[in-house]
Amino acid sequence: MNNDANIIFIIASFGLAVVLILMRERIPESMRRSMAILSLVLVAFAFFLIVYSFFNIGA
Repeated sequence: MNNDANIIFIIASFGLAVVLILMRERIPESMRRSMAILSLVLVAFAFFLIVYSFFNIGA
């Protein structure tokens, strides 16, 4: 498992979520829901990667 790629993905997905939260008034109405769902999926997968890496620390 490539830890560097996981860390970059985790930072990028949380960064996207923060940007969407901070700039929600400036995002067009047609894109807002799809971007929020995409961000939610990416953050959920990032949490999965964090938990998965904790279970595989000793392996």
